[in-house]
Amino acid sequence: SRIKTEKIHDAMAYVSSGQYGEYGADQFASSFPSDMGYGHMQQHMEDQSQDMTHHMVPENKPKILLLGLRRSGKSSIQKVVFNKMPPNETMFLESTNKIIKSNVSNSSFVQFQIWDFPGQIDFFDGTFDAEAIFGTAGALVFVLDAQDVFSEALTKLHATVTQAHKVNPAMTFEVFIHKADGLSDDHKIDTQREVQQQAMDMLQADGHDDIHLSFYLTSIYDHSIFEAFSKVIQKLISQLPTLENLLDILISNCRMEKAFLIDVVSKINVATDPAPVDLQIYELCSNMIDVVVDVSDIYGLRDDEVPAYDKESQSIIKLNNGMVLYLREVNKYLALVCLLREDNFDKHGLIDYNFQCFKAAIGEVFKRMK
Repeated sequence: SRIKTEKIHDAMAYVSSGQYGEYGADQFASSFPSDMGYGHMQQHMEDQSQDMTHHMVPENKPKILLLGLRRSGKSSIQKVVFNKMPPNETMFLESTNKIIKSNVSNSSFVQFQIWDFPGQIDFFDGTFDAEAIFGTAGALVFVLDAQDVFSEALTKLHATVTQAHKVNPAMTFEVFIHKADGLSDDHKIDTQREVQQQAMDMLQADGHDDIHLSFYLTSIYDHSIFEAFSKVIQKLISQLPTLENLLDILISNCRMEKAFLIDVVSKINVATDPAPVDLQIYELCSNMIDVVVDVSDIYGLRDDEVPAYDKESQSIIKLNNGMVLYLREVNKYLALVCLLREDNFDKHGLIDYNFQCFKAAIGEVFKRMK
């Protein structure tokens, strides 16, 4: 599933070295038309972009299980992240009383199944088929209410993960310490530490040292829930090391500070470069996608009502701190959003050419996702 990036790296390195022959950087940048028409190379990339939808997702979609006690916020998370429901409207959602299966695949690169379980389900009930539920799951997300007494939730978490691990040891286990917006910053840290310590102590006491849990502080009222779900989904993407490597090559040759490959519909961070993620920067990049899509829908809708977000979509936003946000369309599912210093944004030809190399490499990755 991995692809070789030496060729892409050589192409980027050649351009970044400033070897434009007799032409300077400014002439190189201005020599390309606004639609980036590179002749046969551009047409090849457009064909790749159109064909990506046929290779993106295997027939057996990854399955994510969403569990937790009643009223812990499971359904709210799903509605906000994948159905774009305003957070304030989630208070009117009814409590889940049966297993709800949802396909997240209609218009997004991030394609998988989410199984939302009612809080009262008993995994030790004789009628419960653990093999059918846990056997093919890729990740188990347990939602814990940070504003409630969590002793009962920890007991349920322990019983769930030990049962699931027995059936499917390859599954990843994620714990969302949810509704953290109601806690002070100090209380958030203390709560996460306490939950993590008690959960791990319970596993060690039963001899389950081989079970690894990941903990996240989340809230539907900020981007923490998107960041947490991004990390869950990234673990299910076998091509993640290749995507990260390509992004790392891109930012190093274009003198960028940070780059995100973001799913346009859900704002899930599919991949980023190896540098640590700043939540505020991720939020800025996600909001930029909303701005571009919303403005395009208002002013860019064609007569045939084809969505205005297409291969020509790009945007530049200059911030008041000397930084620039730069967005380019990778395909109709993905956007590349970069952060770089305004002083490093002078060589547009360098950035545009390297982006085309990056886009071609992404196309090769998707072709191998069969």
